[in-house]
Amino acid sequence: MKKLIIVRHAKSSWEYDVIDHERPLKSRGVSDAHLISSIIQEENFQIDKVISSDALRAKSTAEIFIENLGLNPHLVGYIHKLYDFEGGNLLKVIKECDDTVSCLMVFGHNHAITNFVNTYGSQKIFNVPTSGVVVIEFDILSWKDLNLGKTLKTFFPKSFKIQ
Repeated sequence: MKKLIIVRHAKSSWEYDVIDHERPLKSRGVSDAHLISSIIQEENFQIDKVISSDALRAKSTAEIFIENLGLNPHLVGYIHKLYDFEGGNLLKVIKECDDTVSCLMVFGHNHAITNFVNTYGSQKIFNVPTSGVVVIEFDILSWKDLNLGKTLKTFFPKSFKIQ
């Protein structure tokens, strides 16, 4: 069995004159990333590896999760290929993951994230929101054999905020 914890980066800011790759998080993004990472910390996932897009907003989101989950920073890799909006590179990077990794956490971008969870998960999700987390379990021994899995849980900020 393999478990994938897939995370869409937190809400980013458009107020700075920077290239897309260098957009920082908005304050709401920072607070949402702290909220969701503290909630999934209670799930006690045994994460073996973390990979993230190298875009600033994805890296910043990953760093918040890593700190709040108490993960070893040596488990983390930043991969430019995950700066992917269509999903082809996302799929390729996951399939290339070492088979010693049972639980993989990935930080990336939409539409790649929503497309992936709708293609490989068992629950249709209209749109994975920023800071949204989807957990999918696969009945496989090797990541290269990735096929339809079972969506176990979703963690979306709106579900945990007091209205």
